[in-house]
Amino acid sequence: MRLTDVSLKDIVSHMNDPRVAEHMPLLTVEWTPEVARKFVATKEESWKQDGLGHWAILNDKTYVGWGGFQKEGDDWDFGLVLKPDKFGLGMRVSRMAIEFAKADARIGTITFLLPLSRKNLGALSRGGAKFVANIEYGGEIFKKYSLETR
Repeated sequence: MRLTDVSLKDIVSHMNDPRVAEHMPLLTVEWTPEVARKFVATKEESWKQDGLGHWAILNDKTYVGWGGFQKEGDDWDFGLVLKPDKFGLGMRVSRMAIEFAKADARIGTITFLLPLSRKNLGALSRGGAKFVANIEYGGEIFKKYSLETR
């Protein structure tokens, strides 16, 4: 499901949860319906420009977050932002996304930018992702990992 099919109210509530902000150093403003509308429009623009973007993530037909692939230079970066009470779905959703990427000829490598606050990264290594470097993005430092899909 696309983000355009989700209530802006649901997205605003999700993104204003302080537990979400703990792992999103670039999340520095309070979300309003207008901020959410611009966010959704930006994500939709990625679909138009690159043919791929972010989805609304559903569990039992209920919005639980958003995630997907975004073109960052030559890389396809995967991001996932779940509601705190649904963080436990992260591995399942990520596995589904990686399987999607492996089946998509455009995506030879997936990158992951993780904030320094993320400590439990063993699943990435077990899944074959390799640490690349700490990089600066948007004025913050992130751990960059890369996963070959072929």
